[in-house]
Amino acid sequence: MKTIEISGKTVSDALKNALKELNVTEDKVEVEVLEKGSKGLFKFIGVKPAKIRVKLKKDYANDARSFLTEVLNAMGVVAEVDIKEENNVINIILSGDNMGIVIGYRGETLDAIQYLVSLVVNKGNVEEYKRVVLDTENYRFKREETLKRLADKTGSRVRRSGRSFKLEPMNPYERRIIHSALQDNPYIYTYSEGEEPYRRVVVDLKKA
Repeated sequence: MKTIEISGKTVSDALKNALKELNVTEDKVEVEVLEKGSKGLFKFIGVKPAKIRVKLKKDYANDARSFLTEVLNAMGVVAEVDIKEENNVINIILSGDNMGIVIGYRGETLDAIQYLVSLVVNKGNVEEYKRVVLDTENYRFKREETLKRLADKTGSRVRRSGRSFKLEPMNPYERRIIHSALQDNPYIYTYSEGEEPYRRVVVDLKKA
């Protein structure tokens, strides 16, 4: 991130000079006062200018947008990118045609892109970790509802048959949805087994 040291008659003047040079607003920078400056005797003898160090803050939204644009261009996908940052979560919504290409088989491509954006956004970040959530066509919500139905259906199946059932391999996010959906079931319990990326949820009957 760009850092400059700049002077002015006062700290306020120095900051104005820095913002003009960097072409940004005050909320986009971090300011460290190096010298407060002095008006001197009779505003003439011993006058010292103020000196500050100004550093551009990391622009997470811009970094995410730039990287996504490169990825989408490489995929031949034209999409509108809407980004909102709230409470250390960067929510990104893509809209456009051919979003199925971005989603991929059961969201695998979407998850992969989300992971890469997260790496880019958090690279060199010494502040709080920024969680990235990438979605398009409300896929995340639809997938979550599908997994909840799958959990209920599997729970009923295991209770009827009395035998455990292994679901297909899922990513950590999807496994958490299954675990959460069945955690209050008085007859069923769940656990995960296997190694990534083949780790899966096992639904089993609680012992009497």
